[in-house]
Amino acid sequence: MAQPFLTQDFHIRWSTLDTASIQADIQTALDGAEGNINRLVDQDRGKMSFDTVVLALDESTRALNEAWGLVQHLDALCNSPALREAHNAMLPLVSSFFAKIPLNEHLWDLLETYSKTEEARDLPPIRKRALKETMESFIQAGANLPPEKKTRLEELESELSQATQKYSENVLDSTNKWELIISDVERLKGMPASAIEAARAEAVAKGLGTPEEPYYRITLKAPSMIPVMEYAEDESLRKAVWEGSASIGRGGDHDNTELIWKILRLRHEKAQLMGKSNFADHVLQQRMAKSGQGALNFIENLHAKVKGGFDRETIQLQEYRADAVGQAADLLQPWEVGFWAEKQRKAEYDFDEEELRPYFPLDRVLGGMFRLAEMVFDLRIVGRDVVHYPAGETGPASTQPGELGPVEVWHPDVKFYEVRNEKGVHIGSFFADWHPRDSKRGGAWMNYLKGGVPPSGDRDRRLHLGLICGNMTPPVDGKPALLTHDEVCTVFHEFGHLLHQLLGNVEIPSLNGVNVYWDFVELPSQIMENFCWERESLDLFARHHETGEPIPARLLKKVLAAKNYRSASDIMRQLSFGKLDLELHMHHATEEGADLDQLSRQLLKPYLMPLKTETPSMARRFGHLFSSPVGYAAGYYSYKWAEVLDADAFTRFQNEGVLNPKVGREFRDKVLSKGNSEDPAKLFRDFMGRDPDPMALLIRAALT
Repeated sequence: MAQPFLTQDFHIRWSTLDTASIQADIQTALDGAEGNINRLVDQDRGKMSFDTVVLALDESTRALNEAWGLVQHLDALCNSPALREAHNAMLPLVSSFFAKIPLNEHLWDLLETYSKTEEARDLPPIRKRALKETMESFIQAGANLPPEKKTRLEELESELSQATQKYSENVLDSTNKWELIISDVERLKGMPASAIEAARAEAVAKGLGTPEEPYYRITLKAPSMIPVMEYAEDESLRKAVWEGSASIGRGGDHDNTELIWKILRLRHEKAQLMGKSNFADHVLQQRMAKSGQGALNFIENLHAKVKGGFDRETIQLQEYRADAVGQAADLLQPWEVGFWAEKQRKAEYDFDEEELRPYFPLDRVLGGMFRLAEMVFDLRIVGRDVVHYPAGETGPASTQPGELGPVEVWHPDVKFYEVRNEKGVHIGSFFADWHPRDSKRGGAWMNYLKGGVPPSGDRDRRLHLGLICGNMTPPVDGKPALLTHDEVCTVFHEFGHLLHQLLGNVEIPSLNGVNVYWDFVELPSQIMENFCWERESLDLFARHHETGEPIPARLLKKVLAAKNYRSASDIMRQLSFGKLDLELHMHHATEEGADLDQLSRQLLKPYLMPLKTETPSMARRFGHLFSSPVGYAAGYYSYKWAEVLDADAFTRFQNEGVLNPKVGREFRDKVLSKGNSEDPAKLFRDFMGRDPDPMALLIRAALT
């Protein structure tokens, strides 16, 4: 294939996507998109229509978006020096191109001229909203700026894309750089057998140890690190791993400190160019919170409501540890918090998280989740056979939708599924990649490679192609991957995002799927997590990997009793992230060279548990904020904002039936399928019949 990244194939031939083709293919896509924009601008103003202006603008960059999306996808999941070099060579060009679109005065004139036509005034509601949102996004991106400010804005976008990419690489590289090799299994005492076995398998994968004298490898990836911090009795081991995690993006060749200040400064300058006092006000004008102060008020109001519970939980944990070790109550070390919290949970509720793991084999969790989607949302999710070709090998022409045969994937662990609606119509497909690798960035996420739209007029349906990824507990020695309950919640969370994209049924691509206000986008994902706590839904997927038995009533009772254990602390942790995000972007963006750790501690003092050893700022590894030009920057509050919405919205399922297909179908039709075709506050009202109840989150967390 001469230009593999420009493929129009729905089933992508991953084996053909060689890094040597990236620069030429992306340049071709850039040239094509530029030609499309020029033709758009040059059209006969007397004959222009919604289709030739707004829809044509959407379509003009689709091939470039899809090609560059493949490069970014491989950068996140199959990172290598050659790929990184090719990606970074094209990144400034791609960033600059997209930054220039709203700054193109001829294109902006075309939009303004069309908006004043009789046709534009009489557009149906969805098309009218598409025009309005397009014009507002152009204004927010600088369309009304004078020429010299537009030039500076282009430069800022290019600088931001490079700085945030470097930040992301530093996080990945410093995470991968750290490891702890252990030869004495006694140091792992207290850890679950599954975690010890996984550490041994990690060492074997690196060629370390023998069956007679095994070694154990601990890394900073979540499935390796969390069991150490929560269960290892060896305090020196926990301290070493905590120090390792504190080193991510900090010090040495991978230090992110100066990059953070640079990114903050560039964003602040961008906001000021746009006439806004800070970056939060700039990005939140098209969000439900409307302004930085609106978001900060939300964080601080919720903080005031949970502060009392948070302080009580802190004292209770300090006293529990003091009683256990026979000493006076004192501050904890940061590497003690998870360990003693887990011990306290076990003592208070006779419940250990590890007791649940046998009931969550990954394949069964996925199968039950898909069954739930069928029962509640009237969908059919079917797995396809997959094939992976090793590096250097290129597979035959891939099958396409409707054809028999395996679908090619980028790694042997990856699965592929098709989604059909109640009429059997294929509406989209998705990849799933669940386990950690050195070449894969941390965390969990949903994305899409191709955006779908429903059939309209003489246009056929265009299928969605999505993906969900995570870094979950991997299988060991042929045994199934057994997940923690937290990991199960994460799987359901990302699946909620995926459903929001795949069920998008709006004819305008820019209004479809997850292209919604950022503080609304977490509602579908977070509402899905609720199904991980209800007996009816749990019985669909929580089955013992050996016996097939559901979670015993006595164990589930303990799980539910412990559900709100330290709930104020959990909420406070998220609020601290949102507070740090907003404060940095609103009040401290120009303090380049300030002591980042000292500033973070000062800003977050009322939000953090007091500890014996001061912790470095998590800003250096806060990828949500700093690994892309915008991302969740000034928007991290939206997790809690949407949690208020999901806690309230799920009460309909609780009151009318957890697996009630009528409620599920309403949520699908009134929220999931609607994208950004209407104001999100209206979508919520359409589903609930009223505005959100702000107390719903506190009621669910037993903090009222």
